[in-house]
Formats: sequence, structure tokens, C-alpha cells
Amino acid sequence: MEENQTVVTEFVLLGFCLGPRIHILLFGFFSLFYAFTLLGNGVILGLISLDPRLHTPMYFFLSHLATVDIAYACNTVPQMLVNLLNPAKPISFAGCMTQTFLFLTFALTECLLLLMMSYDRYVAICHPLRYSAIMSWRVCIILVVISWAFGSLLALVQMVLVLRLPFCGPHEINHFFCELLSVLKLACADTWLNQIVIFLACMFIVEGPLCLVLVSYTRILIAILRIQSGDGRRKAFSTCSSHLCVVGLFFGSAIVTYMAPKSRHPEEQQKILFLFYSFFNPMLNPLIYSLRNAEVKGALRRALCKESHS
Repeated sequence: MEENQTVVTEFVLLGFCLGPRIHILLFGFFSLFYAFTLLGNGVILGLISLDPRLHTPMYFFLSHLATVDIAYACNTVPQMLVNLLNPAKPISFAGCMTQTFLFLTFALTECLLLLMMSYDRYVAICHPLRYSAIMSWRVCIILVVISWAFGSLLALVQMVLVLRLPFCGPHEINHFFCELLSVLKLACADTWLNQIVIFLACMFIVEGPLCLVLVSYTRILIAILRIQSGDGRRKAFSTCSSHLCVVGLFFGSAIVTYMAPKSRHPEEQQKILFLFYSFFNPMLNPLIYSLRNAEVKGALRRALCKESHS
């Protein structure tokens, strides 16, 4: 491992191979998206922590999802913005490995959090009378700890497998951050074991949770169709359809990136897919999950009224 770090001490992120004017335009747009991501998720975290009415299991999971989204953006976007203005600026070997580890941790944790949130909605709609007993605070904390622990552990396994490889050049990564597959292409050894572990991780941490999420929402849809009240049916269906949009974007991008045949998806298309993780998913999650919710809107109005009175 020490030999690896002495042979290649830094990498150059090629980012988007476009002209300087396009880079400046992208810098403006991405900076705006970055600000919206931090603001939207920050507002959600603030409202959930300050308003006692939002101290429920659903918003407990949402607070962790907002934390993951902020961490996503802070891990990849600042480096990308720097590279748009100064494409030749390198990133150190240690910094690149840290960025890869953090990205994997947050991605795997979000997969499991989305699964936990779908289970929460399943219990709330299909077993409303037993919801408080099933989704106790002890159970919620255990589910969140499991999500973070498994995400971190699997990311650590991937990094151990990467660090055993020799990197002797070239040192240019054709991506806007140190994405795992792009880093593996620079290794001076066979990466078959890494590819197998990545595939197995996708099977158990991406496709497995996705199947369970779809089963949960299928059961939820059946329960919604049995609701007698038209307003209740519309409210439940609106919430679940929004959640499914987020699930489809997140899991769909992951499956296409790591499990689809690589010949059909060139590297430039891969970069566009990863923009969903860095910008669009973290920016849309507050809108889809929370800001469309009447309870969150009420909490925001109460917070603004309290601020104006003070």
C-alpha cells in the first residue's frame, strides 16, 4: 500500500471535456444547484429539529436522508467546481481515496435508508393501529444505525480491495470526482476481484432493497385502493407516488451505472448519470419528500411566524 502511494501521489480529474466558456456556464449552474441542495436539506433538518410535531419516525428517517444528501453534495461538488475553473489542479492520492470511500458510504447508506422509509410507510398505511408499537423509537434508531453501519462497512471493504492494487500511471481520471470504476481503470493489475465484489454489492444492497421497496409499495397500493375516503386515498397515493419517483431515480441510476453492459454506456453518459447523485436527487428530495407535505408546510409557517413575532 505504501508503494502504491509513492508511485502515484496525485490524480487529475478530467471532468467535463468542454470549452472554457461552457465550463464557466456550468460553474454558474452547478453553484446554484449546490446552494439549493444545501438550503433545501438544511431547512428540512432545521424544521425537524425545532418543531416537536415533526418528531415522528417518518421525519426521523427524513432527517437522516437530508444529512446524506448534504454529505453527498459536500463530498463531490466543491472539487468539481474547482476543476471547472482550474482543470489542471490535481487531487492527492489520499484525498481521492477518501472521496471514493465517502461517496460509497453515502450511496450505500441511502439505499438502505430508502428501504427503511418504505417499510415505515408500509406499516403506517397497512397497519395503522399497530404503527406506534411496531415503529417505536428503539426500532427506528436500530434501523438507522444498521443503515449507516452497513453502508460504512461495505464501503470500507471496497476501499481495502482498491488500496491493495498498484497505481503506476496514468494518473488522469476521466470523471468529475474519484468514482470507483474510473479509479479502477488506472490500476496496474487485474481488477477481477473488485468487479466481482462490486457486482455482489449491487445485487444485495441495490437490487435486494429495490425489490423489497417495490413489494412494500405494492402492498401500500393495494391498501390505498381499499380506503373508502376519496381525500385519504388521494393523499396516500400522492405521497407514495412521490416516494417512488425518488426511488426510481436513485436505484435506476445505480443499476445502469454498475450493472449494465459498459459498451452501451460511454464514460460521458456515466458522468451525466452521476449528476443525479451529486445534484438532482439531493436537490429534489426535500421538494418531493417534505416541502410538498402539509405538516412540513405548517412547521415552516410556524417557524416564520415565530421569527416575525420575535
